[in-house]
Amino acid sequence: MKAKIILGIPVFIINSFGCSGQNPPVETQNPNTNYKPAQKGQTRVAGVKTKTAYKVEKIADKLGVPWAVVPMPGGRFLITDRRGSMQILDANGAVVKKITGFPEVDPSGQGGMLDVALDPNFTKNKIIYWSFSEKYGGGNLMAVAKGVLDEAQSKIQNPIVIFRATPALRSSLHYGSRLVFDKDENLFVSTGERSIMEGRKQAQWLNSGLGKIFKITKDGKPAPGNPFINQKDAMPEIFAYGIRNAQSLDIHPVTGELWEAEFGPRGGDEVNIIRAGKNYGWPTITYGIEYGGGKVGDGIQQKEGMEQPVYYWDPVLSPGGMVFYRGNSIPEWKNNLFIGGLSSAHIARLVIENNKVVGEERLLEDKKERFRDVAYFNDMLFAITDSGNLYRISKK
Repeated sequence: MKAKIILGIPVFIINSFGCSGQNPPVETQNPNTNYKPAQKGQTRVAGVKTKTAYKVEKIADKLGVPWAVVPMPGGRFLITDRRGSMQILDANGAVVKKITGFPEVDPSGQGGMLDVALDPNFTKNKIIYWSFSEKYGGGNLMAVAKGVLDEAQSKIQNPIVIFRATPALRSSLHYGSRLVFDKDENLFVSTGERSIMEGRKQAQWLNSGLGKIFKITKDGKPAPGNPFINQKDAMPEIFAYGIRNAQSLDIHPVTGELWEAEFGPRGGDEVNIIRAGKNYGWPTITYGIEYGGGKVGDGIQQKEGMEQPVYYWDPVLSPGGMVFYRGNSIPEWKNNLFIGGLSSAHIARLVIENNKVVGEERLLEDKKERFRDVAYFNDMLFAITDSGNLYRISKK
């Protein structure tokens, strides 16, 4: 790796793999490691810049401790609060309702009320699904529940837990989790490996629900055709495994494939295409290191039978929620992936061609916010922050 001085700033150009075209990568900080990527364009690709004029508006603030923002029919929004409730906002960001009546959450650490997804037939049945950290069996775990959203009563009716990522452990970290429906109305669910060593190793175990991507029906049963559904001693709900802590899921609007982003340790935050039965390597392979500076396991980045990330960051992105831009009003954003950055305090825009990242841009860096989730609706992006602000990003 070589450093060039541009306007007095050291810019690191990874000549052998990362930068195609004229623009240097957006990342100029030293990486945590000297690990080499497995393929060209896997990290620090060329920077890009949006040419279409767009505007950023803060349309709401003081939204509690938000974790997810989901568009509702008519342009409204459903926003989860980690303390155990949800809020409905109108299209201009005004709070319309606070929804209560949910099962008790464990709000310690990274837990609480997490993601929410509308039933594909929500306009008729008013059913929603949500993930949360639940005290269970002397420990806690990530659970998925469903219920009827009763706006008139400002309550969730008939809530029922449909799935639990067992086993329960005593940890307040790495719950995941995101929820997204596929075209067949099955539900993808991501979870983490709970951070502690006892859970970390279980990311590779097919009899454990830790560090996995699940595919379940609306009733929490294994989705038909799941890769391990007939395998002895494997959880039939598992779709893919070897995940560290995935708080990002979305389905590519053209290919229909499931994309995911997950936290690495120090370095090695990843974007993956999640395919049935595949092993994504954690903790055996990683492009990161332990927080204390040592190697993770044997310190290897590639191994036969384990998937490589489409893209990774070193030193950091800290990926929150993500979404593909499906609109046309900002043409160069079509089918681009937008990922909320937490400790990195920006939204990462990734330009994707043929399942490869070919450009990266940083948006909203000036806000200096931790972007927890990003949603798409009607040619616009909406981003929620840990400080309780909701931003709208649209064409000028």
